[in-house]
Amino acid sequence: MPIIQSSYKPNLFFKNTHLNTSYKTLFTNQKIKYSRKRISTPDKDFLELDFSTVNSETLVIACHGLEGSSNSKYIISVCNYLNKQKIDCLALNFRGCSGEDNNFMYSYHSGKTDDLETIINYVTENYKHKNIALLGYSMGGNIVLKYLGENSIISPQIKCAIAISTPVDLESSSRELEKTHNKFYLNRFLKTLKQKSLEKSKKFPEAKLSKKAILNSKNFEDFDNAITAPLFGFKNAEDYWKKNSSLQYLNKITTPTLLINAKDDTFLGENCYPIQHAKNNTYLNLEIPDYGGHVGFNTSFNSNRNLWSEKRIHQFIKHIIL
Repeated sequence: MPIIQSSYKPNLFFKNTHLNTSYKTLFTNQKIKYSRKRISTPDKDFLELDFSTVNSETLVIACHGLEGSSNSKYIISVCNYLNKQKIDCLALNFRGCSGEDNNFMYSYHSGKTDDLETIINYVTENYKHKNIALLGYSMGGNIVLKYLGENSIISPQIKCAIAISTPVDLESSSRELEKTHNKFYLNRFLKTLKQKSLEKSKKFPEAKLSKKAILNSKNFEDFDNAITAPLFGFKNAEDYWKKNSSLQYLNKITTPTLLINAKDDTFLGENCYPIQHAKNNTYLNLEIPDYGGHVGFNTSFNSNRNLWSEKRIHQFIKHIIL
């Protein structure tokens, strides 16, 4: 599939990647009224699903990014917009992200697709939507793309997928976030990851996690070596990154998919722009705007007009489904 020419054209202020990345989080405050449903997982844990519905035949399952939730500003914004377009939304919360701790020492990671599969199975068995679109932001985008590529059989209700600001190569992204200009974002992620890990360590002392290793983690490699790898059975951080990057699965995707990664996204390394994969897979549409930041894509300080990514998501869904 040829690379898509992007329509995203920000004003001068939003050509600054850091302003674009942080603007919605810091300066917008949309509200939404969810209906929450708790479901059980096969391993006796639970997942919290937040629905925002308008009696539609089409449902978007929205997956948040690292340390996000259904209350992340970008999730609320897209759900509100899609509801206005008469599309139902399900904003999931990965384990430990709903405001209540999950039942086990382990929670989620950047390639853990089994919980997404559990949610899809639950929805297809209990609801009557004819069409489902998967939507993932950042880490959630990697999970969506990996899920689509690693499964040879996908529910026929899943008609399309969209991934926004997605680190399809986890090592490449992790190395970028170590750089000086990204320290603010890295430290913000590590702060909550460390807090949760220390609480888990107290709750599950039998796991014998090193408090010192947690506290001394300076980057994702340190943290993934201390927590993610041992909890999920990977040899080390690099083994975890290699096995869970969606890049290796892109050529196997057979569902119409749109991947939007901004050229100025400071979270993404060179390998996160899979141009050749898109050229070789007719189902994979790749859009690389010059600007956009990380899950930014702002165009205006007027919140009613600042909806480029939401409109682009709807446009793709409408093109494939409606």
